[in-house]
Amino acid sequence: MSLLFMLIAAAPIYGIATGGDGDSFQVGSQRVRLFGIDAPEWGQTCQRSGQSWPCGQEAANALSKMIVGKDVRCVPTGTDQFDRLLARCTVGGLDVNRALVASGYAVAFRRYSSEYVSAEEAAKANRRGIWAGTFEMPSDVRHASPTPEAPRRERLARSGPIRQVRSSPGYSGGCNIKGNHSRRGPWIYHLPGMPYYAQTRAEQMFCTEAEARAAGYRRAIVK
Repeated sequence: MSLLFMLIAAAPIYGIATGGDGDSFQVGSQRVRLFGIDAPEWGQTCQRSGQSWPCGQEAANALSKMIVGKDVRCVPTGTDQFDRLLARCTVGGLDVNRALVASGYAVAFRRYSSEYVSAEEAAKANRRGIWAGTFEMPSDVRHASPTPEAPRRERLARSGPIRQVRSSPGYSGGCNIKGNHSRRGPWIYHLPGMPYYAQTRAEQMFCTEAEARAAGYRRAIVK
């Protein structure tokens, strides 16, 4: 590998971030995986005060609040098996990798780095995020899952900002508008009561139709 290639490969990337899951997102056409940390999987649940809670979605929301719609600077460390850029990223003066671990929404990925172990220990001591109860390590959840990891990561990396659940007038269940898309098909959303709503797998949830349209989705056509 030439010195010039190494310098180019290590050059920071800049851009406006869009959401993904708890430890990956998109900057323009570039998929980014935060280096040295591991967040709960999107569908993962954790236990807190004897109750199950969607820690995977909460981790995604935590990352979304930090980066979505903001200028992100990412310094590459390499690529992973899904061709995502592994990177340390900042927003303003905030170290995103460290902040997620310190908030308790990710763990230090010791297999690859010990850089964020101190942040994890602080989160654990203060019972922040997933450390407020019990949970499975994200890597254990992935290994136990029958769903291939590559398609799941691909889907999440291409998705738009994760919407935080909040109540919405007119829908007693809160944010229950389902956004769904495929690699080749259109991005559509389904309202409660519409055909195929129950069997539609939500890739994003929205509180209002305006939110869904702003994220690039259109209403499902009912025939």
